[in-house]
Amino acid sequence: MDVQEFQQFYQEKLKPIYRYVYSKVGNREVAEDLTSDIFLKAARSMNREFSPQSMQKWLYLIARTTVAEHWRTHYREPGTSLDELLEAGWEGPAEEESAASSEPPNRVQHLLQALPEQYRVVLTCRFLLNLSIKTTALRMGLTVANVKVLQFRALKRAANLEQIVAEQQR
Repeated sequence: MDVQEFQQFYQEKLKPIYRYVYSKVGNREVAEDLTSDIFLKAARSMNREFSPQSMQKWLYLIARTTVAEHWRTHYREPGTSLDELLEAGWEGPAEEESAASSEPPNRVQHLLQALPEQYRVVLTCRFLLNLSIKTTALRMGLTVANVKVLQFRALKRAANLEQIVAEQQR
């Protein structure tokens, strides 16, 4: 594929790829950055033998992978594990812990407190107590489908709150 063909491909696919990425990240600036990364990756490894349909599928594969990498990086907290948070307790870190190591548990506690009650319960059951969806549903008196929806919404709300806090700290 020559430069002109790639430019045409870029013009045709920019908006659909951007919309796809935006639907996954929910932030205009992040979606723009990731869309840019996707097309850079595509330009580096473009294959002349792709049909237009396979090029589109390939571009969406790059987009899906790039978005997944973004979320993995976004939620990776170096040196913090679920075991450390459980050991620290959910009411706050132990007094003998240093200020540096108490930040993640405090962050989790503040984030959970900012969420509605059902969101707090479902996230606590699923990720802090490591309960299955079925056990969480039984504990909350809901169906498995309801727990899945609540978990999705709770994670989305928590991510939005975390993003707002991060932007305020900048």
